[in-house]
Amino acid sequence: MTKNAIVLGAGIVGVSTAIHLQRRGRQVTLIDRKDPGNETSFGNAGLIQREGVAPYGFPQQLGLLLRYALNNRIDAHYHLRALPSQIAFLARYWWNSNARRHVIITRAYAPLIENSVVEHKDLIEASQAEGLIRKDGWIKIFRTEAKRDGAFAEAALWQNEFGVEYDSLTPADIARMEPHMTGDFAGGIRWRDPWSVLDPHALTSAYRRYFESIGGRFVTGDAASLGPFGSGWKIMTAEGPLEADDAVMALGPWAAVATRRLGYSFPLGVKRGYHMHYAAGGGAVLNNWTLDAERGYLLAPMRRGIRLTTGAEFATLDAPKTPVQLDRAEAVARTIFPLGVRLDPEPWMGARPCTPDMMPVIGKAPRHQGLWFAFGHAHHGLTLGPVTGRVLAELITGETPFIDISAYSPQRFNP
Repeated sequence: MTKNAIVLGAGIVGVSTAIHLQRRGRQVTLIDRKDPGNETSFGNAGLIQREGVAPYGFPQQLGLLLRYALNNRIDAHYHLRALPSQIAFLARYWWNSNARRHVIITRAYAPLIENSVVEHKDLIEASQAEGLIRKDGWIKIFRTEAKRDGAFAEAALWQNEFGVEYDSLTPADIARMEPHMTGDFAGGIRWRDPWSVLDPHALTSAYRRYFESIGGRFVTGDAASLGPFGSGWKIMTAEGPLEADDAVMALGPWAAVATRRLGYSFPLGVKRGYHMHYAAGGGAVLNNWTLDAERGYLLAPMRRGIRLTTGAEFATLDAPKTPVQLDRAEAVARTIFPLGVRLDPEPWMGARPCTPDMMPVIGKAPRHQGLWFAFGHAHHGLTLGPVTGRVLAELITGETPFIDISAYSPQRFNP
């Protein structure tokens, strides 16, 4: 008999997992409170970051930490009232970001990143979403020679060990690539391998349509109603109760709460982020996804307009919006590019689910049969959705995952 599976969470990770399970002969129902791609997967930089082999670490230098403590930066902001509940997570995050440990984590993390573009390519072609994709990389610009030279040295190391391809850019190169951008830049890097997405929500929606075209279905429901039932699982949906042999939790920043109901304790933090779309003033054109590296914001030429994305906000998941980083970033961005009017009625906000060792949780639940986890992808959820979906589907259906996923096991937090 055909086995049934439910996938909770219809972001890019959940949709990708549902596709790969459906392809392998499971009858899959994708479940979320909202339509696919409307939460964390909706608002991101739109990059499939093949170059992102090293996860984002916590600053180690005392001087930089003191500057962050002033809480006036673009790349990071915190709610003072949230710190007591997050201090344990932040302490473990800082400890794991030590240079020696970060190298070990990077080598364990890299296989996911290294397969990110090829696994997206599979789903992009299957879902006929090529019109949403650009394949010309992205650029990172620097204002000081010290930061530029440090980035060049790091890029050379990544190229040697992980095959990441890049070009070193002079100020003249930046002026040629972005003629409407002005500023006293010291140079930059163009990462050659990443792909960019003109509309991340549309990409997730295209994957969803492909999933349904191969026999999968989507229904609305609440993960809070999931519970063991016989040898499998049962959940309430808008169409009534649904039973399945296997259940996948791909719930992003809500995974900690949902798994806690079943007796698990994951030290999952959140980094909230904001974006806004702008018209381009005076007929200006932005050609490349561009990170102003020393200020901590990114400009991306998307379908809706130029998307400005912010760094990380450390706050509780349900705290009201405080888009101060967006206002700070907009003020700086206007000095290098002629942004026009805001196109969105209000800033978008989402939350990135993060583990203190910077690696996702992918694998079987330690204490339940037929329960599987796929969350904690931090800044790389869009990047890692399809590769995560493939390796987890392989594991669920008894195949040997095509890369070693032992480092991402849920057992590292719940032995």
